[in-house]
Amino acid sequence: MKVTQEKLPASQIGLEIEITPEKTKETYEKVVKNLASTANIPGFRKGKVPRQILLQRLGTTRIKAAALEEVIQDGIEQALEQEKIQVLGQPQLRSSFEELISNYEPGKALIISASVDVEPEPNLGEYTGLQFKAEEVKYDPQQVDKALEDERQQMGTLIPVEGRSAQIGDVAVVDFKGVIAATEGEDETGEPQPIPGGEATDFQLEMQEDKFIPGFVTGIVGMNPGETREVSAQFPDPYVNEDLAGKPALFTVTVKELKEKELPELNDDFAQEVSDYDTLDEFRSSLEERFQKEAQQKTKSHQQEALLAELLKHVEVDLPETMIQQEVNEMLTQTAMRLSQQGLDVRKLFTQDVIPQLRERSRGEAVERIKRSLALLEIAKRESIEVSADQIEARVKELMQQYSEKDVDEKRMFEVVENELLTEKIIDWLLERSTIELVPEGSLSTVETETEEVTLGEPVAVTETVEQSLPASTQTASVDTESTEG
Repeated sequence: MKVTQEKLPASQIGLEIEITPEKTKETYEKVVKNLASTANIPGFRKGKVPRQILLQRLGTTRIKAAALEEVIQDGIEQALEQEKIQVLGQPQLRSSFEELISNYEPGKALIISASVDVEPEPNLGEYTGLQFKAEEVKYDPQQVDKALEDERQQMGTLIPVEGRSAQIGDVAVVDFKGVIAATEGEDETGEPQPIPGGEATDFQLEMQEDKFIPGFVTGIVGMNPGETREVSAQFPDPYVNEDLAGKPALFTVTVKELKEKELPELNDDFAQEVSDYDTLDEFRSSLEERFQKEAQQKTKSHQQEALLAELLKHVEVDLPETMIQQEVNEMLTQTAMRLSQQGLDVRKLFTQDVIPQLRERSRGEAVERIKRSLALLEIAKRESIEVSADQIEARVKELMQQYSEKDVDEKRMFEVVENELLTEKIIDWLLERSTIELVPEGSLSTVETETEEVTLGEPVAVTETVEQSLPASTQTASVDTESTEG
C-alpha cells in the first residue's frame, strides 16, 4: 500500500492512501456476496437472489457506499500500522465521501485522504538559568500564640451569665428570623422577603463580629435574656449568595440565654490535656517547628509555581484538539467527583446548558496543563531524570497502608505515584539551576491563591473558572460567615 504523509498544523499528520485495484474489487465483491445472502427480495429466497437483480433492487450507489466504508476503515488502519503512527483519538476523513463514491470503481485504484492527531513535539527553549521572583513566607511567632489561644477557646467551659447584658466574647443562645430590608426608593408596602437560611431557634452564637454578617452581633450587644429586639445588618459584597450580596437585612432577635467562657490556664496541665507533650514549653516548641516547616513549604510552593510560570514562556507546542478535549474531560470528571463527594447531585449541576460553558472556560487551563507536562517530560528525557522503582514501591506501600480500608487500584496508584515523584524530581532539578529572587509575601499578587499540586499528565485540582461556572445552587446560602447553620 502506498502511503504519503504530510505534516499539518495542530500536531496532525495528513495521509494520502492509495488503495490497490485488487483491494477495491475484493471488498466490493465481498459486500455483494454478503448482501445477497441477507437481502429480502420478494420472489427470491435468501442467498438465491441473482446478482443482476440484487444490483437493480438495491442500487449500485448503496452497494458502493457499503463497500467504500469498509475500504476506508481497513485502508486507514493498515496505513497507520504500516507507517507505525501512534494516533491520538479517531482518524478523520479529509476526502468528501460523495466524491469518493463517484470515483470508486471496483478493480481500479482509489486514493483516500485522512488526518490523524499525534503526540505533539514541544519546542523547548532555555530551561536552565531561569530567573524569576517568588514570594517568601516567613515564620510568624504570633502563629504559636494564636494556636495556643485557639486551643484554650476550644477547651473553655461555658458558664451561665447572670446580672448583666450581652457583651463581646459571650456565647448567646438566640432565636432569630431575618427579612430583606427595604431600601430607599423601594416600595415599602409589599411583604418583606424572608432571607433563605435566615431563621433559627436556640442558635448558639459566639459574640464575635466575624462570626456573622456585619451588624448582627453588635446589634445584640446590650440585650438581656428574655429581651427581643430588631437588629439591622448588611450582607457583604461579594457574598456567597449573589442574590443577597450588599443587601440590608432586618432580624428579629430574642436572647434566651447568656454564657461566658471560662478558659484554662496556659500551663503544663493544659499542654498534657491538648497534646502528647508533658510540658507547655515542649508543646510550644512543637508548634514553632510546625509553623516554621509550613512557612518553608509555602515558600517552596511559591518557587515551584513561579518556576512553572516562567518555564511556560520558553515552550512552544502545537497541541492537537484531541489532547485538549481529553484534558478538559479529565478536569470536569474530577470536578464532578469532588462535588459528588460533597453530597451534591452532579446530574442537576452538569446540565446540557452548563457543560458547554464549563468546557469553554476550562480550555485555557487545560492547554497550560498539557504544555507544562510536555515541557517537564521533555526535560526529563533530555537530562535522563528518572525515579527508581524502589522509591516508587516504598511510596506505594506507604499509601496502600494509609488507605488499607478502601478499595484502591494498586496499578493506578503506582502510575500516580510515579508521576508525582518524577515531577517533584524534575522541578527540584530546575530550581537548583535557576536564580530566584525571594520577595515579601503578598507583593506579587493581591489575592492569595492556593498553589495547585502538579503532576505529569495527572491534574488534581479544578480551575476557579470551572467552579465559577457552576450554578448558584452549588453554594449554600447562610447569614453565618463560618458555617451553613442559621
